[in-house]
Amino acid sequence: MDGFSVRKLLGTMVRPSEPTPSGSLNLSVIDKAPELRHHVRVLFVFKYGNEKSAEVIKEAVSKALVPYYPLAGRLQEPSTGGGGGGGGGELHIFCTGEGVWFIESYAECTLADVNYIDDAPLHIQEKLLPDSIPEVMTQDPIVLIQMTRFKCEGFVLGLIFSHSVCDGVGASQFLNAVGEFARGLDRPSIDPVWLRNQVIPSPSTERLTPAPPPPPLMPHYQLKYAIFDMPADKIDQLKRHFSNLIGKACSTFEVLTAGLWRSRTRAIIDLPNRSSMVKLVFYADIRRLLNPPAPPGFYGNCIFPITVTVPGKWLVKASLVEVVQVIKEGKAKLPSCMNKWINCSSEGGRAHEDVDDDLIILDDEPYNTPFDYATLRVSDGGRLGLDSINFGWGEPLHAFLAGLSPTMKMHPFCLLWAPPKPKTGIRLRTWCVEESHLPSLQYELTKMVE
Repeated sequence: MDGFSVRKLLGTMVRPSEPTPSGSLNLSVIDKAPELRHHVRVLFVFKYGNEKSAEVIKEAVSKALVPYYPLAGRLQEPSTGGGGGGGGGELHIFCTGEGVWFIESYAECTLADVNYIDDAPLHIQEKLLPDSIPEVMTQDPIVLIQMTRFKCEGFVLGLIFSHSVCDGVGASQFLNAVGEFARGLDRPSIDPVWLRNQVIPSPSTERLTPAPPPPPLMPHYQLKYAIFDMPADKIDQLKRHFSNLIGKACSTFEVLTAGLWRSRTRAIIDLPNRSSMVKLVFYADIRRLLNPPAPPGFYGNCIFPITVTVPGKWLVKASLVEVVQVIKEGKAKLPSCMNKWINCSSEGGRAHEDVDDDLIILDDEPYNTPFDYATLRVSDGGRLGLDSINFGWGEPLHAFLAGLSPTMKMHPFCLLWAPPKPKTGIRLRTWCVEESHLPSLQYELTKMVE
């Protein structure tokens, strides 16, 4: 893959195909969380396409931007003031109709020549993502797309979107709408819903500053990118072991997250420092937990972070079953923790403590968990629906989070997602340890599935 090259054509702004509303739209209290102030980058690998794929997708994007017109606008940062009016100094969207950035490019090889971008190095991934935005653009588009054709007629779609505007489920909903237009439908099967302040209620006692702070400054950890494939039969074996001992089932996410967290902690923690606390943060979709539930079509951020904190000395000695139980207890407290945060009860949303004060669920401010080396963030990409995007030539062989944005590169993170077809099981894409700790992490994870 060292000689891999991509020829990029001049990019263009794809605008809505019809006139759309203008003005300013507010974002929800979750949208405005500093932790979400970054861009997410995803690559989709399609085995089939044709010479008209780029035009078909571009036209479909233009049509989808009519019902999803906020995505054709621009995100207004608090530091830039009111600008076009409205927003009250907070992060919001100006519905300008300027469009999304689209780049067409060509690779001088087939997808088979580069193993269908399976385990591609980060420098390869970078070439498949959109860039080269003209300097005259004063504000970045909310969505950027690059469509790269290969000589085999297959193609890779590179997507960058602002996490402040939608979560993974929301991004998947937009892309599925693009796919439906590309396949000839007159309208998307799911009507998009904005309603940011109505669906996501702000905490009754305001805990955010009038102007949300900028994204947090994070340490410059030299985290190494590594992937680990967990075979389906080994995952089933781990889940059966838990069920046989406890008499209850556990999910694939729970058992793999437990194993990764314990393995990583064993890899990074020094014996003299095992009294220190370590954190696990993972995210839950709360669309159905809200009262009333979020309506179908809501594509804003609707995720709530669950934080589990334990002493490192406990975690490195714990069995996998015990760690799974801790994660389950954290998930079980999600509804009460979320409601406490929204209602800002007399306890002030303070953390809950359990298991002899060793386990803490939900920090005082759930969306402001420290970005330090002792904190591991884990996300489940398999539930987002991104694997089912279809522009008319079939679903992708695989989709995955690409080389992380500069903000996310600085904190330990892991994404669980399906490996490329026809493989089965789960692939862990990790940016969670520095180079000196990577061999130990590899050893611990290998030992877990032996």
